[in-house]
Amino acid sequence: MAIDKITTPAIADDAVTNAKVSYNNNQFRNIIINGDMSIAQRATSVTGNTAGGYTTVDRWNTILTTAGTYSISQSSENPDGQGFAKSMKFDCTTADASLAAGDNLRLQTKFEGQNLQYLSKGTGVAKSLTLSFWVKSSKTGTYIVELEDKDNTRKISKSYTIIVVNTWEKKTITYEGDTTGAFNNDNNRSLDVMFWLAAGSTFSGGTTLNTSWGAPSTADRAVGQVNLSDSTSNEWYITGVQLEIGTSASDFEFLPVDVNLLRCQRYFQALHKGVSFHNVVFACYNSTMAYGSHLFPTTMRTAPSIVFNGLGGSDLIFYNNGNSRTLSAIAATNISQDGVSIKVTGSGWSGGQAAHMNNDDAATPFFTSDAEL
Repeated sequence: MAIDKITTPAIADDAVTNAKVSYNNNQFRNIIINGDMSIAQRATSVTGNTAGGYTTVDRWNTILTTAGTYSISQSSENPDGQGFAKSMKFDCTTADASLAAGDNLRLQTKFEGQNLQYLSKGTGVAKSLTLSFWVKSSKTGTYIVELEDKDNTRKISKSYTIIVVNTWEKKTITYEGDTTGAFNNDNNRSLDVMFWLAAGSTFSGGTTLNTSWGAPSTADRAVGQVNLSDSTSNEWYITGVQLEIGTSASDFEFLPVDVNLLRCQRYFQALHKGVSFHNVVFACYNSTMAYGSHLFPTTMRTAPSIVFNGLGGSDLIFYNNGNSRTLSAIAATNISQDGVSIKVTGSGWSGGQAAHMNNDDAATPFFTSDAEL
């Protein structure tokens, strides 16, 4: 019996979908890092936020300019049966029902150009991108999501609508490929994804939303955007954010928690009890000075900025020759993408002997390493 063969002409065009294309089945097809909101090294919640910043969930930055006050948190609210355990929540605690022109609230994530070269941006075969996510809010209406090319000052905005109050809804938005302006092939910031939540007239006062790649009027960036800040009853949740090549969305790409954490730690690391200096050996140079080192669990994007959270009182203790010793200063030296040397000074130490530092405060990191874009 003859066996029929599948040939290219026998495959109908509409049968070739994103899910069947090889690159869409590869690992790490999702450009978004921590799209399931599962990693939160800095904190799980902050209150009284009026200035935005990286506050809770890793890789997600809040831009907040005089558009009310918010509690921002990693929430356990999630769409049932979709595999997500966490979401990111914005809760308006002080309203701004009448936005001034420049007032705005945005949730932003940023990407290195060297991770985007396969998009072929700036060429005749530039790839389309599809963004998918789950969202829930007490504020229905039109919301804007913007992509911004930071290398070439080009933007594109698309809208989605929250239809039902306090109900998880999945949204899918497709952005055509941009044949103008290639991304730089380096470790600097090339692309932003921006979820608008409130926009004064400076950003929304135009007549037509900028739905094509270009250098638009600022007033056309968020035309139609609702004001999430207009009531203290307003909340907004998001999870399952995925950005991928193609014109349709595939299922969310779940990664093991250790892989997801390492990807986040390329940009930020918080060294807590048990993973910081408890196991780091110092060498006492003399009775007042000691040196130690710490290797990062993954290579960071660039040499990070190091911030120590004080000498810690009873929580941060320097041990030498079996006894706790006095610390007077601590500083980072020889900072690289792979690690940092630590110089501590104090008194009463035994030169030529080993020592170690113990952080007993599980809630507050001993120090943070920041290499965010």
